[in-house]
Amino acid sequence: MPLEVKIRRKLKGFALDVSFSTDREVMGLLGASGSGKSMTLRCIAGIDKPDEGRIVLNGEVLYDSEKKISLPPQKRKIGYLFQNYALFPTMTAEENIGISLKCPGDEKAARVAEMIRKYRLEGLEKRTPAELSGGQQQRVALARMLITDPKVIMLDEPFSAMDAFLREQMLQELLSMLQEYQGEVLMVSHSRDDIYKCCRNLTIISSGKSLMSGDTKEIFRNPVLKETCRLTGCKNISPAKKTGDRKIFAEDWKLELETAEDVPDDLTAVGIRGHMIRRSDPEAQEGNCFHARQTGMVEAPFEYQYLVENAKGGKPIWWMVRKEESLQGNGQVFDGILHLPPESLMLLKD
Repeated sequence: MPLEVKIRRKLKGFALDVSFSTDREVMGLLGASGSGKSMTLRCIAGIDKPDEGRIVLNGEVLYDSEKKISLPPQKRKIGYLFQNYALFPTMTAEENIGISLKCPGDEKAARVAEMIRKYRLEGLEKRTPAELSGGQQQRVALARMLITDPKVIMLDEPFSAMDAFLREQMLQELLSMLQEYQGEVLMVSHSRDDIYKCCRNLTIISSGKSLMSGDTKEIFRNPVLKETCRLTGCKNISPAKKTGDRKIFAEDWKLELETAEDVPDDLTAVGIRGHMIRRSDPEAQEGNCFHARQTGMVEAPFEYQYLVENAKGGKPIWWMVRKEESLQGNGQVFDGILHLPPESLMLLKD
């Protein structure tokens, strides 16, 4: 694999223990704030040093605790886009872009000019970071990172400081840039939406540990672990017990449910995403149905998010409905039959 990471690092009150590999793809690292995502990037870059483990890039050992190998950051050929961009405040945009480029003056000026054109920074060359917008600062930071032709680029929460409109605009620009780049890409985020849009593969990190790695869409479809299900944004997770080969009892929702797959013996919970729940006709006599009563509602720009309870008791379930599909408007109360499709149930373990 072009990039292999298996490292451990102990700090006061925190232990990092992560492992994953990439192969010419965009790998996302998804986890909550403080889970160890940024520390993982810093260890790969050589800014922080693990206590033990191994980091290999394209067959070259960057770090190996047993062999006592630890290359300095400047020899690792890694581009790092920091969360706050880390631009030098007294330097102009063109000076920031060219700061790490070591070549004759004419060649350096030509390379910087090329990056200025590529990232649409014409006319901004002499401005300092304080005179640039957030999007312009990010483009300067991207240009500075890529001008040295790194073997790996690492993006640490690249959209965290942006408003919604600029976020989508920069996401599209980043996707375009990633299509041209031929090396390895690691992207850290606590936003499941950004990871899903940008990353073909995904590693879930929780409390310093890598829980699982694999195809991003497959992990979202079948997260397997309760914590992975939560981190990928599922609001509806209930403790569950196996009651048959394809039957479970969801304890929080007081529901006996049929599943599309055989239930594993180590099942501990069941999850379903709110968008997968749908209405049912009382006369249809479908399985996995219950009489739901609305206990709350949040109106989002394009959907209603209903909080409903089983009429027989239990804890609430979130049900998401696009506005054009909703029979209820703002202020109206839902009281009817809902269906939890067997194929949409996620069977989970600890």
